[in-house]
Amino acid sequence: MDAVALRAREQTPSGLSGAQAARRLAQDGRNEVPPPRPPRVWRRVAGQLTDPLVALLLAAAVVTIALGDMTDTAVILGVVVVNTTIGVVQEIRADRAITALRQLSAPSARVRRDGADVIIPAAEVVRGDVLVLAQGDIVPADAELLEASQLTVDESALTGESVPVGRAVPDEVSAGTVVLTGRALTRVTRTGPHSALGRIAALVAATRPAATPLQRRLAELGRALGVVAVGLSALVMVLGVANGQPLGEMALAAVSLVVAAVPESLPAVVTLALALGAMRMARGHAIARRLHAVETLGSVTVLATDKTGTLTEGRMSVRRAVTAAGTVVAVRGRGYDPTGTVDPGPDSGVLDLARAVVLCNDAELRPPDADNPAWRSLGDPVEGALLAFAGRCGLDVAATRSAAPRVAEEPFDALTRRMITVHESVAFRYAVCKGAPEVVLDPGTTDCPAAVREALRAAAQDMADAGLRVLAVAGMAVDSREAGLRGAGLAPLGLVGIGDPIRPEAAGTTADLDAAGIRLVLITGDHPATARAIATEVGIPAAEVVSFDTTPAPDSVQRAAVFARVRPEQKLDIIAVLQGEGQVVAMTGDGVNDAPALRRADIGVAMGAGGTEVARQAADLVLTDDNLATVATAVHEGRRIYDNIRRFLRYALSGGLAEILVMLIGPAFGLAVPLLPAQILWINLLTHGLPGVALGAEPAEPGAMRRPPRPPDESVLGRGLVASVLLTGAFIAAVVLGVAVWAHAAGAPWQTMAFVTLGLAQLGVALAVRVPRGRGRPGNPALGVAVALSALLQLAAVGFGPLRALLHTSPLTWTQLAVCVAAAVLPGAAVATVSAVRRMVPDQARQA
Repeated sequence: MDAVALRAREQTPSGLSGAQAARRLAQDGRNEVPPPRPPRVWRRVAGQLTDPLVALLLAAAVVTIALGDMTDTAVILGVVVVNTTIGVVQEIRADRAITALRQLSAPSARVRRDGADVIIPAAEVVRGDVLVLAQGDIVPADAELLEASQLTVDESALTGESVPVGRAVPDEVSAGTVVLTGRALTRVTRTGPHSALGRIAALVAATRPAATPLQRRLAELGRALGVVAVGLSALVMVLGVANGQPLGEMALAAVSLVVAAVPESLPAVVTLALALGAMRMARGHAIARRLHAVETLGSVTVLATDKTGTLTEGRMSVRRAVTAAGTVVAVRGRGYDPTGTVDPGPDSGVLDLARAVVLCNDAELRPPDADNPAWRSLGDPVEGALLAFAGRCGLDVAATRSAAPRVAEEPFDALTRRMITVHESVAFRYAVCKGAPEVVLDPGTTDCPAAVREALRAAAQDMADAGLRVLAVAGMAVDSREAGLRGAGLAPLGLVGIGDPIRPEAAGTTADLDAAGIRLVLITGDHPATARAIATEVGIPAAEVVSFDTTPAPDSVQRAAVFARVRPEQKLDIIAVLQGEGQVVAMTGDGVNDAPALRRADIGVAMGAGGTEVARQAADLVLTDDNLATVATAVHEGRRIYDNIRRFLRYALSGGLAEILVMLIGPAFGLAVPLLPAQILWINLLTHGLPGVALGAEPAEPGAMRRPPRPPDESVLGRGLVASVLLTGAFIAAVVLGVAVWAHAAGAPWQTMAFVTLGLAQLGVALAVRVPRGRGRPGNPALGVAVALSALLQLAAVGFGPLRALLHTSPLTWTQLAVCVAAAVLPGAAVATVSAVRRMVPDQARQA
């Protein structure tokens, strides 16, 4: 023990002096979690600029500057600036997780300084301070108990377990926990980063969010496109120079092809798709804190969830009751709301049991008000659950208590594990006892036939096996207060099984996720039996429960669906093992103990209504309704977004490929420079602009939640997208070259006709790749408007004088224009026909 700790133990309960506290504060620092140093802005910007797509665009900008093409330079740099700005803003928002830990600490604390109780800011609490704790206080620092009276604390924010924990001398209480009942005098042992709260903060700080699957896939795509685009563009430049074209003009054409091959509007399309998805999720009670995380849900293969507040309501509630006569009732309701059902209806034995738990009870229930939207319990949550049970049986709590006022009591004690109260009225004197079944059902406490005692003990074991906390209740008429407090010879009234109720939607959500091919994993700090019972009730396979009481084997972690006795740092280990298998892991949680895992997962999902601020800030997605079903809705939205990004890539890359093929093959047919650089950039501006962005707003594909998640290692161009791009691009190029060769032979303005056909053909493909319309299926009118406007601008390029001069086009006759339009329809019609045929083939056959 160090000298400071030794002196602290020698301090009397009068506490530190002001001078001592000041020295400790200067020595140890403030009792708060030190915020991490945020990255400098230039580092954030540099990180964005290293994205392969952005780097390729920057290289193209350098070439255009060298060639003196300031217009193209401005366009390219504008895209880079917008994309970088959005990325930096998202990073700044995602790095706020640690600051929330400081907000969680108690804003003030009652300490003894110079022998007197004073209120000071919690940040000024130091080691050795004597803390005075009472009901409702948030513990500001780790502290050892010097004195304690009926002390219970809520440690759910740290451990995830919602059952109140009794504490007595010489136990410790941890920073961030809440005093539920009783009072205590404590001495501070650890503050700031050394406290329980601080250690979790260190875990969060050390756990940086990895790149999302979409970001990884787009980075791979950017690298591949860069190699292909630069190689083919260089080939075009060499061929052009070999055919006698000026080097400067062919260099500019090569740069234009690079820009054509790179879907430079992809960042805008992705951002819009994610933003629209985030808006839809927000309307569905899911707030996205990182835009890229919106899509990640669509590729989730494993959803790891905690129990308290996620699968369960996070509140204690009586779920089952058994009377001494053998009546068994199921109790249903939400939280501490006294309205609910008892099935079957309560008989006289159930009502006697309910009256007894109202009398032997110190809690009170408070209805919703302006500051608290739900019913709440003042006092022990278990006793609050008993009052709600009585209300669901139809009893008036206030009337029951006023009819039998309490005249004597033996408070609950951790040693006796029971509570006894004595009540008197004009007509009777009555004693009630509640406590652990092994105490209350002991022959020294209750007097009843052996068969009744054994039946109640068996029922208590059944409820315990189901993960419920069991209380036994007994009572009888007594002659005196002293006789009642002896707690002997009582008649058993029955048992109540108390637990954290399963959310009504949990089982349905489990089924929905299973249908979508998502593996649901339960991670909890609870006992294995409780974890198994909860998993079974919500439909999670619980054949093997891995308990972290000892170090589990890695293969058991890989195959199990239920993990019990898990500490916060072990959640990180579980997620790491799953990610090591290549799984895309989402983690849900609501407590401080969940924050590191939320940050480590591919996507963290926090409960916003009942969860802690730490969890909300550490997460990527916040559920404002604390409803796990919202996760399934968000997964559906994520899949829609990813499908739309692939839809845009199919459209944009096929157009870029067509442009490159036309430039490569054209000279072989006597077309020296099929398209001018300005014409290529104009087509890209029209096709990759409004129509490309509008594709990001397409509705979800039918059956999106009836297909398995994408393999984690699948390329964004996987599942046949490369073949579709190649075929579509080749078809567009063939049509354009056909029109150009025909026009060249006929003496028509072949270059202009190729330009018009190429632009209109790409716009036709945009309409062909959209989601099929159907009855009751939402449409996307923005796409039709965007395509129509872009088509008019493409035609204006040959019909409007200033645009003709800018793009070096020639006027076309109506016949020539009709040929261009007729040819441009063919690629889109072919794509639409193939898509319609594929939709007629069952999913299983396509996947085979």
